[in-house]
Amino acid sequence: MNTRLVLADDHRIILEGLEQLFRREKDFEVLATATNGEAALAAVIRHKPDVLVLDIRMPQGDGLWVLKQVYTQKLPTRVVLLTATLDADEVLDAMHSGVSGLVLKEAAAVNLVDTVRRVHRGERVLEPTLVSRALDRLAQREEAKKIVEVLSPRETEIVKMVAAGLRNKEIAYKLSIGEGTVKTHLHTIYEKLGVHGRVELTMYALERGIL
Repeated sequence: MNTRLVLADDHRIILEGLEQLFRREKDFEVLATATNGEAALAAVIRHKPDVLVLDIRMPQGDGLWVLKQVYTQKLPTRVVLLTATLDADEVLDAMHSGVSGLVLKEAAAVNLVDTVRRVHRGERVLEPTLVSRALDRLAQREEAKKIVEVLSPRETEIVKMVAAGLRNKEIAYKLSIGEGTVKTHLHTIYEKLGVHGRVELTMYALERGIL
C-alpha cells in the first residue's frame, strides 16, 4: 500500500520540487500540498495522510504550531519537519510534541525519501546533529536547575548581577543591602560553587545557563 502524503512549504519552487520528488517514487501518493500552516493542518484533517512533510518556517502557523495541533488533536498522521536550521529549544519542543522525523534541508533528497519511508513504518528518525545539540541544552538546563537549588534566591540574583558586570556597590544599591552583605553573599556563593572570583563565577553561570 502506498504511503499517503501531504506536503507543505511556503516556497512554491521547493514545494513543487518536493511534489516531483515523491511522485517519482512508486510507493508514495501525494494527496495535497499547502503553502502555510493553517492550510497544512486543514489538509491533514481532510485527507488523513500517513505522513505530513512540512517546512518549519511558514506563515499562518509555522511547522511547530502545526505539529502541536496534530499532537494535541491526536490525529493519526506522523509529522516530518524540514528545516534549514533549528535551535536546541525548538528541537526539544518538537520532540515533546511527538515529531517523527527531523530532516535538514541541506540533506540529499534520497535521505528525505528514506526518512519518510522509515517514519511510515513507525520509526522515529531525527537528524543526529540537531538531537545532540538539544540533549546538550537539556543537560545544561538540568545542571542550572541543580545549581539554583543549591543557591538561595538572593544568591542566584547576585550571581546574575555579577555576570551582568555590576560591582558590589551597585548590587548593594539595587538590593537595598549593605556592601558588606554583598561580600558575605559572594563568599558563600564561591564556596558553594567551587569558584574563585567574579570572572570564574561569570563563566560558570554562562556555561551552565543560569542567566
